[in-house]
Amino acid sequence: MKRFLDIILSFISIVLFSPFFIPIMIILKFTGEGEIFYFQERVGENRKPFELFKFASMLKNSPSIGSGELTLKNDPRILPVGNFLRKTKINELPQIFNVFLGDMSIIGPRPQTVKYFNYYPEQDQIYLCKVKPGLSGIGSIVFRDEEEMCVETEGRTVEDIHKEDIIPRKIELERWYVENHSIWVDIKIIFVTIWIIIFSESEISEKMFHDL
Repeated sequence: MKRFLDIILSFISIVLFSPFFIPIMIILKFTGEGEIFYFQERVGENRKPFELFKFASMLKNSPSIGSGELTLKNDPRILPVGNFLRKTKINELPQIFNVFLGDMSIIGPRPQTVKYFNYYPEQDQIYLCKVKPGLSGIGSIVFRDEEEMCVETEGRTVEDIHKEDIIPRKIELERWYVENHSIWVDIKIIFVTIWIIIFSESEISEKMFHDL
């Protein structure tokens, strides 16, 4: 049933959003470095790697400079239209093709890069990969302002904060999803995702998911 809904919802999304993709692609082609899409290897179901699709919102060699795979608040590597694409989550829209192809689900644990996935304990790697990673999920909702949380402090680097504070909490949230996922939970997460994109300061997730 979940896979059936993923196919239907991703197909409808592709049809609905296709007219908006063209102007975005044109703008990206003639601004920044002229790159339209960004492809990155992520870890999927059963720890199988796949190519994640995104609109290009940062410099092409971003993973090799600055804070690497971590994106910070006011990151200088973000392209001219990148801030808008990232703020509105439009840069994530090409992932509906990942959903349609079966690499991802509409809702699930957020797929990690190989580097950060390897920071997860072995038992959590196995457990969280029992389901397909998601375009959105409870971890994505709670950590929607992750870039603002990663602020370097005296004695602690951004990498330290991410590994010691954020990753353990994300694991707890994603384990909650794997333990509790259902069509009804997915519907609630879809609703909350849309709501917080429109009302970014809303605390609706705390009200909708009391047992987090």
